Amino acid sequence: MRGVTRAPGPDAPTDDVPLLDDLMPWSVAPLRLGRSWIVAPDRRTLKARWDRLVAAEGAEREALFRPSRARTPASSVAALPGQRTGTVRFARETGPCPEPVRLAYGPFDEQWLLPDHRLIDTARPELWRVADDRQLFAVEQGHVPGAAGPALLVTAALPDGRSPAGRPGRIRPLFRRPGGREPNLAPGLLPLLTARYGHEVAAPDVLAWAVAAALPSPAGCRVPLPEDPAVWAEGVALGRELMAVELRGARGGERPRLPGGRRPYVRAAIPARPERLGYDPEAEVLSLDEGRVSPVPRSAWDFEVGGVRMLEQWFAQRTAAAEPGGLEAIGPAAWPQEWTSELLELITVLALLAGRAPECAALAERAGAAGVGRSALREAGVLPVPDGARRPASVLDHQEEGPEGQFALL
Repeated sequence: MRGVTRAPGPDAPTDDVPLLDDLMPWSVAPLRLGRSWIVAPDRRTLKARWDRLVAAEGAEREALFRPSRARTPASSVAALPGQRTGTVRFARETGPCPEPVRLAYGPFDEQWLLPDHRLIDTARPELWRVADDRQLFAVEQGHVPGAAGPALLVTAALPDGRSPAGRPGRIRPLFRRPGGREPNLAPGLLPLLTARYGHEVAAPDVLAWAVAAALPSPAGCRVPLPEDPAVWAEGVALGRELMAVELRGARGGERPRLPGGRRPYVRAAIPARPERLGYDPEAEVLSLDEGRVSPVPRSAWDFEVGGVRMLEQWFAQRTAAAEPGGLEAIGPAAWPQEWTSELLELITVLALLAGRAPECAALAERAGAAGVGRSALREAGVLPVPDGARRPASVLDHQEEGPEGQFALL
């Protein structure tokens, strides 16, 4: 199974189905990292790369740094919100490596990032400002005509917003302020839905519904809103289950597990440096050279986003050859045990999501066949969204360090 492409119900004009942009109006473009060596699948690699860079001087440091138009070792840059990193020009940096942070590196791949603003071309500080233990990020996938897979994903880690096929998506925080305050929803939407469905509707309910029912379109994700309160309740429950799988235990949830007898295990040890990934659909065996993992459902192997198979992309991110001499060439000497654990969990996540895809498609069709369209939202005064709801909220309750140790004014 390569995924299910969802479509609105037959009686619903496509352009009347609300866009996610109508419901969650504040969005941020993907991060632009500028240099690949600041991301790695393990923290030890990033610390080794940092140590190599700060040990170099002059022209060697500049070459290893990989300057761009936005960042060079001489750039003067403020610290990222919430991060304790240096703000002296990197050409003079001699300190220890900052603690790496978890990054949702494209769909279904969590890696580690050096959270240093001097190293990131476009870090989107407004995202870092609201990233905390209450925040969730909805990541809208770039539209690829005819491609299967989910149109919307949720992560608790800071997302880079990358789309596998290179098309830009959007990042939409659930809350506009730290501490889970001020939902990123169109003003008036929650009271409208509460009145229509006969019970209080909260911001996480809207996100859960969107995860279950979102449809891809050239204009962005479309999210049909049902008239029937029973359909809404069913979709919110399904969306919560999908989100729990995608969050992988974050925010107090349980880590995803397949039923007994279907859980993947390592049947033959993964070699130190595997080069090839393969799959035997009859035996349900995933091979990493002579390493063997099974059972691996066909639906997990075939799971795609944007026309790219997720297991193949995950493996390539860890085994692709790097250019010799650069910081990207610094990596583990052998396949780390934690990568095996992450692979088993990824197989589980993909299999569980693939198993619910038909339910999502049916739900979207039922909601779109007789739903609350954009015209109804305009009549209720929810649309058009005020310009202020599309901009970041002001966050004035803390100081941020500017370039060369000066404090920034927000």
